[in-house]
Amino acid sequence: MDAARLAQVFVAYPDGGRGLDGLDLTVGSGRVTALLGPNGAGKSTAVGVIAGLIDASAGAVSVLDGPPGRREARRLVNVMVQEDGLPTGAHAVELVRHIARLRGSPETAQPLVELLGLNRLKRTTIRRLSGGERRRVSLACALVGNPELVVLDEPTAGLDPRGRSIVWECICGIRERGGTVLLCTHLLDEAESLADDVAIIAGGRCRAQGTLTELTGGGEEIITFDGPLHLDVAGLARALPEGSRVQESSPGRYRIEGGATPRMLATVASWCAQHGVQPRNLGAGYQTLADVYWRLTEEYTEGTGGAGS
Repeated sequence: MDAARLAQVFVAYPDGGRGLDGLDLTVGSGRVTALLGPNGAGKSTAVGVIAGLIDASAGAVSVLDGPPGRREARRLVNVMVQEDGLPTGAHAVELVRHIARLRGSPETAQPLVELLGLNRLKRTTIRRLSGGERRRVSLACALVGNPELVVLDEPTAGLDPRGRSIVWECICGIRERGGTVLLCTHLLDEAESLADDVAIIAGGRCRAQGTLTELTGGGEEIITFDGPLHLDVAGLARALPEGSRVQESSPGRYRIEGGATPRMLATVASWCAQHGVQPRNLGAGYQTLADVYWRLTEEYTEGTGGAGS
């Protein structure tokens, strides 16, 4: 069973822009699904649609076998968004306990207060909290009541390493009890460490979805190396066999698709020598999640470039 499914979902804005442009997305029940994408990809809009906070202009949306935003879904789906909207005059711990009571599960508050280190904030109002402390309170509010589906939008933003580790522990705990998590993040290592499934969206559409093995495994080897910023990737592509593709996948990091034969490696090394470039870490290997991500989002991400022959 799927906890949430979006099929050809569009969200249009009054100014004519589109938050989602035919998004297909599946969130498997009892699994952690990571939603990756560059800024403006539509991640937060997708979260709003699933939470019932944003209406789809077209397409089909199912959340726990029904429309989003209905009373049952509101009881079983908890959401943590980037703009937390916490009442600034409330005391942190009492707010968590109050929300737990509203959800009919007051006993779920204290374990989260202790796990997230909120006891020391018992007498502190929300307005006096640091950004990281607010994130912890917001997460606690999203987890009380043992919801079936938890939607987390950048839950570790602004947290120190200890806080990040605690959030990861919470996410793993949700899965262990049979709950479902949709994790929106821009941290690739977070997705690799926590997710059963990964969906990469850009331009309001899902560009790929599957397990890490499905997204990265079974492909051909690629060549990668580090070098100066903004090399002539088109020129390097012309020096390689037809069909090769060269991309500056991140600043100063280059990837070459089209095979990873000794001859290809020698050609890359020769081209670099002819152009006064000292390649670092030149080698071949199978693609990583980062490789897949940069390839699929290249045209939607500032500061990257690519060329093919």
